[in-house]
Amino acid sequence: MTNFFATMTKQQAKNVNSLVLAYVGDAVHSLFVREKLVSTHLKAGDLHKIASNEVNAHAQSQLAENLLEQLTEEERDVFMRGRNSKNTHVAKNQTQRDYKLATGLEAVLGYLYLTGDLERIKYLLNLESNDEI
Repeated sequence: MTNFFATMTKQQAKNVNSLVLAYVGDAVHSLFVREKLVSTHLKAGDLHKIASNEVNAHAQSQLAENLLEQLTEEERDVFMRGRNSKNTHVAKNQTQRDYKLATGLEAVLGYLYLTGDLERIKYLLNLESNDEI
């Protein structure tokens, strides 16, 4: 995974709105899953189905629950900001709890990406994905 943008300092990234961090983090998670799926040599439609099953609020909330103990204090603060953010979006076919946990996880991934900590992203996401893909 390559970071195409200039890296922010941790303080700059902390000043980014948590929903914006989640927006970036959702894209990061999607790209991570898609990169792993490329090696499976499946058809594009099948790849999309598998990716959609992993990058949705329910799957991300389960991932968040499994990773919470692995988060640093700093990452946990970002997670809590994301989880507790006021969002008017209603999650389609997802519970509000799932949506909030997923938003927290996405915020952490967005924060790590913007600060250039790609190794930490890989570490966290590989903890769960080694057996799934």
